[in-house]
Amino acid sequence: MMNASLKEAILSLLPRVQAPAQYIGGELNSVAKDHRQVRGRLCLCFPDAYSLGTSHHGLQVLYTLMNDDPQWACERVFAPWLDMEAELRRAALPLYGLETFTPLCDFDLIGFSLQYEVCYTNILTMLDLGGVPLHSKDRTLDDPLVIAGGPGAQNPEVLAPFIDLFVIGDGEESLPWIMDRWMSLKEKRRAGGVSPLISRADMIAELVGNTTWAYAPMFYEPEYHADGTLAAMNRTRSDVPTEVMACTIKQDFDAFPLPKRPIVSWVQTPHDRIAIEIMRGCPWQCRFCQSTVIKRPLRVRSVETIVKAALDSYRSTGYDEISLLSLSTSDYPYFEELIQRMHEVFTPLGVNVSLPSLRVNSHLRSVPKLMKDARKSGLTLAPEVARDDMREQIRKPIRNDDLYDACRDAFSNGWQKVKLYFLCGLPGERAVDLDGIVDMAQRIASISKQASGRYREVTASVSNFVPKPHTPYQWNGMQTREYLRWAGHHMRRRNNMRCVKIKQHDVECSLLEGVLTRGDRRVAVALEEAWRRGARMDGWRECFQPQLWWNAFADLGVDPAFYSHRARPLDELLPWDHVNVKKGREYLEKEQNRSLVQLHVMADAK
Repeated sequence: MMNASLKEAILSLLPRVQAPAQYIGGELNSVAKDHRQVRGRLCLCFPDAYSLGTSHHGLQVLYTLMNDDPQWACERVFAPWLDMEAELRRAALPLYGLETFTPLCDFDLIGFSLQYEVCYTNILTMLDLGGVPLHSKDRTLDDPLVIAGGPGAQNPEVLAPFIDLFVIGDGEESLPWIMDRWMSLKEKRRAGGVSPLISRADMIAELVGNTTWAYAPMFYEPEYHADGTLAAMNRTRSDVPTEVMACTIKQDFDAFPLPKRPIVSWVQTPHDRIAIEIMRGCPWQCRFCQSTVIKRPLRVRSVETIVKAALDSYRSTGYDEISLLSLSTSDYPYFEELIQRMHEVFTPLGVNVSLPSLRVNSHLRSVPKLMKDARKSGLTLAPEVARDDMREQIRKPIRNDDLYDACRDAFSNGWQKVKLYFLCGLPGERAVDLDGIVDMAQRIASISKQASGRYREVTASVSNFVPKPHTPYQWNGMQTREYLRWAGHHMRRRNNMRCVKIKQHDVECSLLEGVLTRGDRRVAVALEEAWRRGARMDGWRECFQPQLWWNAFADLGVDPAFYSHRARPLDELLPWDHVNVKKGREYLEKEQNRSLVQLHVMADAK
C-alpha cells in the first residue's frame, strides 16, 4: 500500500470524527493505481462534503474517463467536515487523495469542480490542508497545477488569485488534453529539453496559448474607473488569448461513454442511486437560467445507449434506483420511448426509475401513466413562476392546465406528494406573483384531495433569485435583504393549508451567493479574510456564519451592494466579459432589452 504510514495516522484520528467512513477510501468501483506505473497523477477535488460530492455525476464521469486511460492515476478528495479539519491540523497531517492516501501537494494536477459559489472557502481549506500554496503566484514547479471548471468558472475572477487555470465548458475533451500537455511540459523540462530558466508561469502560458478555452488569470490585470467599475482587462503577455471561448463536445454524444462502474459510497448520500445523463443542454432559453446558456448546444444520447449504461451500472453496483438526469428531462426527444424501455428492463429487476425536476409540458401529462409501476414517493416540478405575464418575462412558456392535469393523474395513480420549485425576487416581481405561488400550491393540494380522497403534501420550494453571469439578467440587480425577507413572510402568512409547505432558501446565504457570483478580483481578498476568520462549509445551515462575512466585507472596504444589488448599464464592462460563452454578449443584450419592454408592459397593466 502506498503511503501506508499516512493511512495509519489518518485511521487513528477517525474514532474522534463523525461519519469516519467518508475518509477511508476503498469504496466499491473506486480505482487505486500504483503511481510508479503511470505517467501522471491527478486528483479531482469536490469542495463540499463527501455525502454530496461522491454522488455528483460530473465527478463520476471525469473519474471514469481519466482512469480508463492507463497513462493516468485519477483520485478523489472532498472537503473534510469541521471536526476532521481540526483533527488534521492538530496532528499536522495533510489532506489526501482517497485512493492511495497521497497528499494533495504530491499530485501533478488537482482540479476543482465549481458547482456552488458559497462553497469557495472550502477550496482554500483543501489547498491549505493539502500543502499547496493558496496563491498561484507562490507555487513552484514542485507544486501541482491547480485547475477549476464547472458553472462557477463562468465568472472566474473571484477565485483568480487561487487558481492557475480555469477550464471553460465541457470537461470530457479538455481535461485529458490539459493533463497530457502539462505532463509533456514537465517531462520535457526533466529531460533537459527546456531551459531551466523557463518558469512555471511560462509553462502555463504555453499551455493556454495552444487552446481557446483555458483561462490563466495570472496573465490578466484588471483596470478600474474612479467609480469602481471595470475599465479594462489587460493582458500582461501577448502569447495568451485576448478572450476565452467555451470548450464544447462536437462529437456524437454517445461517443463519450457513461460511467458503467460508478463508485458506491460507504455512507448514505442524498442521491443514493445510479445517475444517467440522458441529455446535455436545454431546448429552451429561459432568461434567468445560466445552465441553458453555458451548456449549449443541445446534445442527446440514444435510448439504447442510456438503457445499456443503466444496466451495466446496476450490475456493477446493486443500486435499486436509477435517476435520469438533464436540465429538462421531459424535453428529451424520445422521452416516452425511453421511459417505456427503462420499465421493460428494470421493473422485473425491482429497480425504480426516477425523474429529477421536470419541465411542465405536454409530455408531463404522460408521466403518471408511463411510470404506473414505479415506486411513487413524489413528483418534482419546476414551474418557476405562477402567472402567465411573469412567464413571458422570464421566457418560460408553460401551461398551468398541463401542470394541474399531471398532478391529478399522479395523485390518482398513487403519488404521495408534489414538490414545486419557484423563484422570488425576479425582475418586475409583484405581490400578485407571490400570491400566485401560494395559490398554485394550494390548488394542487385541493386536486390531491379530489383525486385520492385525502390531502397530500405539497411543498413550494422558493429560491431567492441571483442574476447570473452570461444570462440576459446579468445586468439586473439582486433584490435586497428586506424585500426577500418580506416576500417569504408574505407567502407563509398567506398560506392557510396545513398540507402546503412554503420553504424559502436562506436569505443571508443567497445574499452571499450574489456577491461571490457577480464579484471581481477585489472580492477575493474578502473571501480569503472570511476564510481566515473561520468561514467553512457555508452551504450548510449549521456551519454558515453570515455576520462573519459581512464583518469581513466591511473591514476590508468591500461593498456587497456594489456587486449584488446594483443594476448595471448595458455598456458597462463586466468582470466576466472576457469569458465568451456560447451565444455571446450581443444575444444577451437583445434579450435584456426585450425583457425591459415587457417589464414596462407589466407595470402599465397594474
